[in-house]
Amino acid sequence: MMASKRWKKIRHTIEYRSVVFLCRLFGRLSLKAVLRTADLAGWLIFHVFRVRRGVVLSNLRLAFPEMSEAERKGIARRSYQNMGKMTFEWLHASTASDERIRTLILFDHEEYFDWTFQNGRGAILLSGHFGNWELMAAAIAKRGHPLSVVAAKQRNRRVDGFINELRASSGIRVIRLGMAIRGVLRALANNELVAILGDQDAHREGVFVNFFGRPASTHQGPAALALKTGAPIILGSAVRLPDGRHRVLTDRLTVDHLKGASPENIRAVTQAHVSLLEKRIRQFPDHWFWMHRRWKTRPPSERSIPEDETTARREVREAE
Repeated sequence: MMASKRWKKIRHTIEYRSVVFLCRLFGRLSLKAVLRTADLAGWLIFHVFRVRRGVVLSNLRLAFPEMSEAERKGIARRSYQNMGKMTFEWLHASTASDERIRTLILFDHEEYFDWTFQNGRGAILLSGHFGNWELMAAAIAKRGHPLSVVAAKQRNRRVDGFINELRASSGIRVIRLGMAIRGVLRALANNELVAILGDQDAHREGVFVNFFGRPASTHQGPAALALKTGAPIILGSAVRLPDGRHRVLTDRLTVDHLKGASPENIRAVTQAHVSLLEKRIRQFPDHWFWMHRRWKTRPPSERSIPEDETTARREVREAE
C-alpha cells in the first residue's frame, strides 16, 4: 500500500511537471510550430500507441455506417490530431495577450451574448468536447462576458490546480461538479454565462434521447436548469479555420414556451440541444471527441450492449 501511494505521488509529480514544461515550451513557439507538433503527436497516438483506437473506430462505425473503413480511419486520425491541437494551442495561448486571443476566435452571432445580458437571466453556454472548447471559453471571458465553467476535479490535484489557474488567468470562474447546482443558480441569478459540457454518457441518471439514430443517456442538468430559471441555452461549437483561427458557430434555444421542468419538457429540451450538436458533428466529424463511450449505457429495454454494437467492435478488431 505504501509503495502504491509512493508511486502515485511520483506519477502525479511527473504529470504536473510535464504539463508545466509543455505550457512554457508552447508559449515560446509560434502557433504554426505548435500545430505541427500536435499533428505529429496525434498521428503517433493513433497509428503507433493506438490509445483507445478501438473505441474511436467502433463509435465511428455506429455513427457513420454508410462510410468506408478508410473514411472512418481518416476521421479518427484527424480527431486525434485535433485533440492534440486543442490541448497544445490552449497551453500556447496561456501566455498570449487578450487582443491575440480575441483575434484567434471569431463569433458568428456574438449578439446572442449581448441579448442574454439584456434579458437579465444569464444563459447556459452548452458545448461538447468539440473543437477547442477551452479556447472558446477563454475568448468569451476576454471579451468581458462574465463566465463560469462547470468542471470535474482532476485526479491529479496539482494538474487540476494548474489548469484552473490558466482558466482564472482568462477571467473564468470554476464551479466544481459536486456543487454545480448551487453554483450555477447563483451565477444565473447574477446574470452570468455558465458553460457546461453536456455530451458524455450520463449513466442511469440520464435521459435517453436520439443521438446518431440510437438512444444515448444524456445529462438532464442543462435542460432542467434552463426550464427552472428561464435562462436560454446557447450552444457554441468552435470550428477550426485553415489559417489557424477558429469560428464559433452558435445556436440559441429558448424555453419560454415550455412550462415547468416536467420530464417531458426536460426530454424535449435535451433532445433539441443534442440534435444541434449532432448537426455540428456531421458537418465537422473530426472535431468531436470520439474516444468516449457515448452509447455505453443502454435503455432498460435493451441488453447492456446491443448486437449491432457488439458486431461493430468485433469488426473493428478484425480491421485492426
